Amino acid sequence: MAMLDDIRQMIETEVTYTLELGGKFYLIEHVPARVCRETGEQYFSPETVEHIQALIKSKKKPDRVVETPVYKYA
Repeated sequence: MAMLDDIRQMIETEVTYTLELGGKFYLIEHVPARVCRETGEQYFSPETVEHIQALIKSKKKPDRVVETPVYKYA
C-alpha cells in the first residue's frame, strides 16, 4: 500500500532543470517531470535526462541568455 500512496503524491508537470557543467550554468525550461507534492523532489525519466544531455552537448544556440548574480555566503 505504501507504493500506491507514493504514486498519489506525484504530479506530472513541467519544471525548469538547472545544471552546472564546466563552470557554466544551464537552464532548460519546460522539462517534463514527476514532482512529489509533499517534498517537491523532482524525478525525470531516463529519456528526458538523455535528451537534456544531448541538448547541452549539441552546442545549439540557446533560445535566450540570462545574467545571473553570484554571491559568496561568507
